[in-house]
Amino acid sequence: MTPQQLGLVDYLPAYAAMQAFTAARTLATPDELWICEHPPVYTQGLAGKAEHVFNPGAIPVVQTNRGGQVTYHGPGQVVAYPLLDLKRAGYFIKEYVYRIEESVIRTLLHFGVTGHRVAGAPGIYVRLDDPAGHALLKQRPVRLPSATELGSDPLELGSDPAAQRNGSDPNSRAPNFEGLGKIAALGIKVSRNCTYHGVALNVAMDLEPYSRINPCGYAALQTVDLSTIGVSVGWTEVADVLGRQLATRLAP
Repeated sequence: MTPQQLGLVDYLPAYAAMQAFTAARTLATPDELWICEHPPVYTQGLAGKAEHVFNPGAIPVVQTNRGGQVTYHGPGQVVAYPLLDLKRAGYFIKEYVYRIEESVIRTLLHFGVTGHRVAGAPGIYVRLDDPAGHALLKQRPVRLPSATELGSDPLELGSDPAAQRNGSDPNSRAPNFEGLGKIAALGIKVSRNCTYHGVALNVAMDLEPYSRINPCGYAALQTVDLSTIGVSVGWTEVADVLGRQLATRLAP
């Protein structure tokens, strides 16, 4: 799977091309990896709610069939669309998501930045106070026992409902974004075991449009790019590194 850099392309034609490619592919169709950037656009996933886009202005809002909620695409962001046959690759959706996130983490590491996963919130995050620090997050992914396993409702275990909503309660499954900025967003679609949509990594963007939405459905979630955390690097260099990482880590 060799990355294909498409440059700046409008979102709707790219979306239509992914759907057409996936609908037409056969068991013999080679996988592809498209790398591009888009003019300003908000995209809503299947779980998207209109209230999370409260001031779109002149930026179009496109309804899509990917997972997740609202995100923003714009110039200065590397967008990667893996068009992959999961059955042929030999792994399932959770593994696929893990491999994409690991590709982003390795790409960030190449530029001296430590990326983090947050339990319950797909995508990659960085520490705002120490983007290069390697200390584990308090909110790193862990398997929490279910209410059935505990034999009790989690709210009866000392959890605070308000803290559950803002993610500061350790007994809550709500994501905790304290001290973090989101640098990469993930949204995928799987049809007949084949993937499309993908991942977006922020390089050097105008971040203002994020202030007009609740990114990924979370109010006040801060979004950052490499530029704002002190990494000066070009779009093409990041696209090259991310493309190589994805091609390597998505291999069967």
